[in-house]
Amino acid sequence: MQDAVRSMQKKAPSSEQLDRIGLIAGSGEFPLLVADSVKRRGLKVIAVAHRGETMHELASKVDEITWIGLGQFGHLLSAFKSRGVHHVLMAGAITKVNMFTNVRPDLRGLTVMEKLSVFHDDDILRAVTRELEKEGITVVDSTTYLPELLAPSGCLTKRSPSREEMEDIELGWMVAKELGHLDIGHCVVVRRKTVLAVEAIEGSDKTILRGGELAKGNAVVVKVSKPNQDLRFDLPAVGLNTVKVMSTVGASVLAIEAGKSLIFDKEEMIELANSSGIAIVSR
Repeated sequence: MQDAVRSMQKKAPSSEQLDRIGLIAGSGEFPLLVADSVKRRGLKVIAVAHRGETMHELASKVDEITWIGLGQFGHLLSAFKSRGVHHVLMAGAITKVNMFTNVRPDLRGLTVMEKLSVFHDDDILRAVTRELEKEGITVVDSTTYLPELLAPSGCLTKRSPSREEMEDIELGWMVAKELGHLDIGHCVVVRRKTVLAVEAIEGSDKTILRGGELAKGNAVVVKVSKPNQDLRFDLPAVGLNTVKVMSTVGASVLAIEAGKSLIFDKEEMIELANSSGIAIVSR
């Protein structure tokens, strides 16, 4: 199944086939890391960044940058087409709450939104992708230039999950996949074979806090990709802050999906997990 899914993804052409890449930038450090990696390959980076989401530091890492509001798809399209961009990638999340409160679409953005039957993450991103491809712009995998961010397989920490924790992982995995099938979220918190919290619009960190407080310690956090995950966008991500949040509520295990999850600040994350007695397993 994984091979079949990957075969559906769009790969970037080699550097001999293009001299620039478009970057649709959301929040966090991912867009900055992408820009650095693309520049090291000798390509130009033409970025479209979102006001209130994208870090301002991105401007110093790219060749050109256009700032837009959420939903301004016409501005996004114009920025790429006017600069001869034919391949783009999406990096960084958009705060889900902002998608419902701060969207000010332009005319082209309204056209895209009117075609949506459900206002969920994948529906929005796939609709944007379709519109881009109609204009001759191909969306490539988000990890094309940073494959090392994908989670490897195995136990990443000194401590492995106990048998009881493995049972909680199995339950959480099944529930999280169903949650992803409905395109609601990636994260589930479990304790003693009981689901304590599932992710919705609030995001993973708040889900972990909510579930961890109910667990009163030793919560198991499961964060996985959606069934038939499109590697071009919306990959689940964990990092140092994930473990910090877990440690505040005494959570004991983080389970993620190998090859379909992003890990940021990997060494620091594992170091903190080891010192906090948290097991991290990627499977």
